[in-house]
Amino acid sequence: MRSTRYAEAAYAVTRLIVGFLYACHGAQKLFGAFGKPAATADPKMLVAGTIELAGGLLVAAGLFTSLAAFVASGQMAAAYFMVHAPRGFWPIENQGELAAVYCFFFLAIAAVGGGLYSLDAVRHARQRSPRTVSSAALARARMGISHDPGA
Repeated sequence: MRSTRYAEAAYAVTRLIVGFLYACHGAQKLFGAFGKPAATADPKMLVAGTIELAGGLLVAAGLFTSLAAFVASGQMAAAYFMVHAPRGFWPIENQGELAAVYCFFFLAIAAVGGGLYSLDAVRHARQRSPRTVSSAALARARMGISHDPGA
């Protein structure tokens, strides 16, 4: 029997760490962080860095998670086929393992969504919460009218 007791928490921590690490790649490309020079002179690297930084932070926070992860997955697929695949067929040969892992991990996140511990969950909970009663509805209720006669 498999335990699901900590599944949501484990998913949230994994999403957070992978998103943060992906964002670090974007910070490296855009700002020259972590010992690498910025790569903003190349328009492709500017786009890649922006997707990595923004997408990574959104996935880590669990905000617009499915969309951000889907875009990140596509960007990693493009990176794999544009940069790594020309160097050889196998990811171990062409040093594309990380791009492939990110691609499929983000595809899984896009399918699952933010999960229980995410800003998406908070956002959805607020959307489902009871709306404030309009003053017209309150007046109808006080007068014993159960429906809106104008509707």
